[in-house]
Amino acid sequence: MSVHDASLGSTETVDADRDRLHEMGYAQELKRGMGWFSNFAVSFTIISILTGGITTFYLPLLAGGPKAVTFSWIIVGFFTLLVGLAMAEICSAYPTAGGLYYWSAKLANRNAPAWSWFTGWFNFVGQVAITASIDFGLATTINFLITSYISDNLLNKWWVLTTYAIVLVLHGLINTFRVKLVAVFNDISVWWHVIGVAVIVGALIILPESHQKVDFIFSSKNATGWDFPFVGLYVFMIGMLIAQYTITGFDASAHMTEETLEANVSSSKAIVRAIYVSAVAGLVLNLAMLYAIPKGAYDTLSVGGLTAGFQLFIAAIGPAGGKLLIIISIVAQLFCGMASVTANSRMIYAFSRDGAVPGHRIWHRINPRTRTPTNSVWLAVGLAFLLGLPSIYQNAGYSVAFFAIVSIGTVGLYVAYIIPVFLRLRNRDFQVGPWNLGRWSKPIGWVAFVWVVIIGIVFFLPAFYPWIPGDRVGGVNVGLNNFNWAGPLMLLIFAVIGIWWMVSAKKWFKGPQVQGSRDELLAIERELAAVEAGADPSTFERLESGTPAEH
Repeated sequence: MSVHDASLGSTETVDADRDRLHEMGYAQELKRGMGWFSNFAVSFTIISILTGGITTFYLPLLAGGPKAVTFSWIIVGFFTLLVGLAMAEICSAYPTAGGLYYWSAKLANRNAPAWSWFTGWFNFVGQVAITASIDFGLATTINFLITSYISDNLLNKWWVLTTYAIVLVLHGLINTFRVKLVAVFNDISVWWHVIGVAVIVGALIILPESHQKVDFIFSSKNATGWDFPFVGLYVFMIGMLIAQYTITGFDASAHMTEETLEANVSSSKAIVRAIYVSAVAGLVLNLAMLYAIPKGAYDTLSVGGLTAGFQLFIAAIGPAGGKLLIIISIVAQLFCGMASVTANSRMIYAFSRDGAVPGHRIWHRINPRTRTPTNSVWLAVGLAFLLGLPSIYQNAGYSVAFFAIVSIGTVGLYVAYIIPVFLRLRNRDFQVGPWNLGRWSKPIGWVAFVWVVIIGIVFFLPAFYPWIPGDRVGGVNVGLNNFNWAGPLMLLIFAVIGIWWMVSAKKWFKGPQVQGSRDELLAIERELAAVEAGADPSTFERLESGTPAEH
């Protein structure tokens, strides 16, 4: 591994990154030009506390109260950092866009293709669901803002769905261009989030006419309908999900390694930095929001669903200032959704490169002009839109479908995160990369594993009572609206992936595949470089087919 001090574009550094990629069996098809900050920016942008920390603010207001908001960022931030540390160590050893599923294949002592298959598909589903939840929340926020300016209520399922489609297409278009454009937007996004949090926190502390007392942030609330022994702990754990949903998606740094310089160090550091910076900033933001809740407005805000946080802005500092804070959040959500599509498309590209995705020849194909996986970008966008369609069948707001999407996305990703960590703990032959945890590796890995098991259970628990479909209150099917669909849907997803494996995939999916010999990999790279310089891509058979030549 060479280290350079003068220029991020150092030939020595690029060659070292490419050589490591060749050792793993892949050609340098994607354009490598991102520095460490841009790689960090992708994960930090996807985490986006101005997205998750505000759109899910309603949940702890109902479940656990201010205490859940306060302690969730501390508790969840700490344990998620352990998960990130364990992942970062593996990322340093295997810096490839495949990320998690590639790690599982290399770390499994037995049945490597099966471990790789399940890890990859949980990662795939989780990323699509996270993209859907981000842009669905964004669509709701945009319609809430527009409605605040006009008398007509646009916050209905059809307007939200239409806006949702528009923002997904926008994010697809941005990701169609060269990665340098995405990198620039992500770099801007970091500063937008930092300054945006500072502006919102400052406004909520300085401008409101009254504030809550300090002890308010340690108070409890249970408006879930549950009442049984130890209900306080149960409800508190439900409320903590605000931070757990928000601090996710940091595997993006791993998926961007083939476009990052000094990837076996830069990407590992980016994962860790994105987590702890987001946890601290999220705590500060949500404490300021709690402090600014107008007296007597708590109950009204708690039933505001995805717009509760934005209703708080307006209630605390007035319509003009509140709408400005909402606009700051909307821009942050736009950056967040864009970065999520970026990471999602790279994972699809890599998984398709190894033949795991139906139509893999299409999704693995690189646009030779931009050196980006354009087809994978639009597959990510299309699947995210399909996942948002069930929202039109909900009768009691959008939080039901949204919470299910959030839960599927979060659990799907964390299952994919922890499988390679678990396999690494059982693999005595694992060779660490230049960034590693030393003797702390196994203690951190086991604690991370236990934590993911706990949150996986919590995300599937029913948050509100009554929770069984058919239970009615005042003639309304409250049970249907309160039911947590995440558990059954995740079991269905697991069944589909498992049956697919047993019936078909185990016969042909062999895990990560070598694209060719070193000479063949260099030939692929020369053809891409020629097209980038102006040559006709149709003259190169491998670029037209989207796959390397047979070997």
